[in-house]
Amino acid sequence: MKAIILLATLKNKGRSNTETLVDFFGKYLSKRNIDFEVIKLANHHIVPGTYTKMETIDDWPAIYQKIIDAEILLFATPIWWNNHSSELQRCIERLDEVYDIILEGKDSPLEGKIGGVIVTGDSDGVEHVTGNIANFFCSIGITVPPYTSLGVIWEGHSKNAKKTKAQLLEYYQNNYGEDAQAMAESLSKAAEK
Repeated sequence: MKAIILLATLKNKGRSNTETLVDFFGKYLSKRNIDFEVIKLANHHIVPGTYTKMETIDDWPAIYQKIIDAEILLFATPIWWNNHSSELQRCIERLDEVYDIILEGKDSPLEGKIGGVIVTGDSDGVEHVTGNIANFFCSIGITVPPYTSLGVIWEGHSKNAKKTKAQLLEYYQNNYGEDAQAMAESLSKAAEK
């Protein structure tokens, strides 16, 4: 079983809170025998647009093929001004072609895939971001099972908090270990069906 995690941190260098939470969650996926690949979007050239292939050659078609080949798709994003990141928005826009296919009366190429959401922030907004992403997933044929969101709101995520990776991981383990385990179990069970 394979999962693709689109990591939508704005940081192309260095460690981000969202990337650390993805690392933390990855061990729970591994315990459920879910192989996963993290695609850090900030390290890829993805042009604006609403089609899989654009006139300008970029990295999106290869990323899209990995999504097609996987059973599970996870969006991992920080919250910026009560919304998901611009890196994730660009991917959502590029996936709009899937919605076009559905509007033509055809089956979604993503039908049967399982979706989930990983969110970090330093103030409220997890429910809003999770709801928007879940709505998008449902609109393009991806199933969002129960317990498949992991949202961590903590002042330790603030831009100036400067928490180390070890401090972040300790906080996640102490406060979100059970949530991460429940999410991995739900993803695994849903993808096996």
